[in-house]
Amino acid sequence: MGASVGMKGGGARRGRRQSRHSAISEINVTPLVDVMLVLLIVFMVAAPLMTVGVPVELPKTEAKEMNTQTEPLTITVQADGTVFLQETQIPLNELTPKLQALAKNGNNEQLFVRADTKVDYGAVMEVMGVLNNAGYKKIGLVTTTKDVAATGN
Repeated sequence: MGASVGMKGGGARRGRRQSRHSAISEINVTPLVDVMLVLLIVFMVAAPLMTVGVPVELPKTEAKEMNTQTEPLTITVQADGTVFLQETQIPLNELTPKLQALAKNGNNEQLFVRADTKVDYGAVMEVMGVLNNAGYKKIGLVTTTKDVAATGN
């Protein structure tokens, strides 16, 4: 520091030299923004595919699609008679307590019943009877439309 005092303008040059070699204290957010945009696109594509993961072949009807504001609880009956609540396999006698624990609106919760086309009508009615005895009145049966089924979606 003492050597630069005698030089004309030496202090200014030394200050520039120090700033050139010192660490940058700013954060570069460009890579962060790039990663976040890629993640946003991935989740936007994957979200519709994660509705209900229990595979069943739904019956085909000419009914129109329902528009709902909230995501209802879904009970699925597979071809072998296995019952699922959302994506969790559950014995039929435990369905009512689990539903009461999950239902946000109590017995006013809307429920969807999905059943494979190969399921016996009596098995579906048994599930609906359990739901009705538990006090649930808003029960919908899920099907696919004939034109969607014809295209394979």
